[in-house]
Amino acid sequence: MDVQTLTYLIVGFTFALYIGIAIWSRAGSTKEFYVAGGGVHPVVNGMATAADWMSAASFISLAGIVSFVGFDGSVYLMGWTGGYVLLALCMAPYLRKFGKFTVPDFIGDRYYSQAARTVAVVCAIFICFTYIAGQMRGVGVVFSRFLEVDVETGVYIGMAVVFFYAVLGGMKGITYTQVAQYCVLIFAFMVPAIFISVMMTGHILPQIGFGAELVDAAGNGTGTYLLDKLDGLSNELGFAQYTEGSKSTIDVFFITGALMFGTAGLPHVIVRFFTVPKVKDSRSSAGWALVFIAIMYTTIPALAAFSRVNMIETINGPDSTGVAYETAPQWIKNWEKTGLIKWDDKNADGKIYYAKGPENEMKIDRDIMVLATPEIADLPAWVIALVAAGGLAAALSTSAGLLLVISTSVSHDLLKKNLMPDISDKKELMFARIAAAAGIVMAGYFGINPPGFVAAVVAIAFGLAASSLFPAIVMGIFSKTINKEGAIAGMITGLGFTAAYIIYFKFMNPGDNNPANWFLGVSPEGIGMLGMLINFAVAFGVSKVTAKVPDSVQEMVEGIRFPKGSGGAQSH
Repeated sequence: MDVQTLTYLIVGFTFALYIGIAIWSRAGSTKEFYVAGGGVHPVVNGMATAADWMSAASFISLAGIVSFVGFDGSVYLMGWTGGYVLLALCMAPYLRKFGKFTVPDFIGDRYYSQAARTVAVVCAIFICFTYIAGQMRGVGVVFSRFLEVDVETGVYIGMAVVFFYAVLGGMKGITYTQVAQYCVLIFAFMVPAIFISVMMTGHILPQIGFGAELVDAAGNGTGTYLLDKLDGLSNELGFAQYTEGSKSTIDVFFITGALMFGTAGLPHVIVRFFTVPKVKDSRSSAGWALVFIAIMYTTIPALAAFSRVNMIETINGPDSTGVAYETAPQWIKNWEKTGLIKWDDKNADGKIYYAKGPENEMKIDRDIMVLATPEIADLPAWVIALVAAGGLAAALSTSAGLLLVISTSVSHDLLKKNLMPDISDKKELMFARIAAAAGIVMAGYFGINPPGFVAAVVAIAFGLAASSLFPAIVMGIFSKTINKEGAIAGMITGLGFTAAYIIYFKFMNPGDNNPANWFLGVSPEGIGMLGMLINFAVAFGVSKVTAKVPDSVQEMVEGIRFPKGSGGAQSH
């Protein structure tokens, strides 16, 4: 059976599974739509959280970045996983104790202000739309190659599937769908990694193969270690040393910080901890999520290295002089059809050649690396189809979580808690579904007209979260002196500074996007951490010169930090 037929079968089966789960777990109330009824088991919630958080950026793009930039890609691994530890220890239990449905709900009540709630809604929606652009591009990339449709058609198909189970099932449907999606994506990621590790190093665990000696076709050691081989290839082709970074220390620090604090401030991740029955369950589910995430994140560096070696050797040939285009591996021609690989025969010798500098003839999109890896390594057709299903599961699971945040921010925080306080439960649920549908349409637009490759777009979303919502949440939990004026000023300043910096360097003047022009040498990917520090400084400064926090709010903060009993998720 060919790859396309297998892909249709496997992807079709997974889509039917997701839709079936959505029908089975359809939300019948706003509590089920927002927080799945508040009764999800911690292990189940941990798995759903892992799927929610491990987006197309994790599955499709992260290994591609590490594969192309080597050591510098480690900032994503450190930042994204470190943020989960911070979230588990410092935020999840306290927010669960507070018992509200959304992040703007917490900010609105803690800072006793509808204006604060509205600013938080704007921040949440801004972050989610930035994030979801990357997911929809991931959907388009997968469909364009494996189902042989154009990117636009692929995005439309993805929109239809997410629309069905996100709008129908809400958080209840999304939670159980994400459990299935986690199983699909982790199996799809690990199978090719294990295959290639055994083929290249003889070790079944990719994590061990990453630091192991390469073996020949007979399984005998070659005396060359994987990373030494990569360093040698990189030097030979003019690339930076794979195991040495080119980023400045300050930029690495700021990017890692932006990703870490951004993780802890992502509204679609935080809301997952409102779905468990008890406060202690929120901490437990965060721990389980880390376990499930670690399976993929400890495998990514190995898969990236394996893919890099295979890619270079199949393009340039065993003697590193290039191979004739007519006899080039089929994967190159397959991906050429998508426009994500391009060959320019500069010296007119009929050979393809990959290197750094003017002699390079291959333009390769980073986002194809994981998806193309099974083809590059000549793995069975069913593995190739499985990876396609895994990429779609990763993109769709996160898209659903983001759309839920958008819909609840509009229906619950903007309408019920602000503009239409007397709205009925039924009407609120209707508006939530309308908002989710509108969100899907906008997400589709961003998927068809993406502002960059997947992981870069997602990194920007993390910076926006770090500079806006994270400080407001942390100060709301751990400080009784930050008032509404301080919180509002901090969020607006932090988000405004970060967004302006990113827009200037990424969209208005991309030609200036180099270390010589960056403020303090901090790249747009890392500026969110500086925005966060500005947020904290402005919030504390404004709070010092404005009215004191009411005693009732101070008592509420005290109750969050020193909980008595587990408490149940409050209705609204």
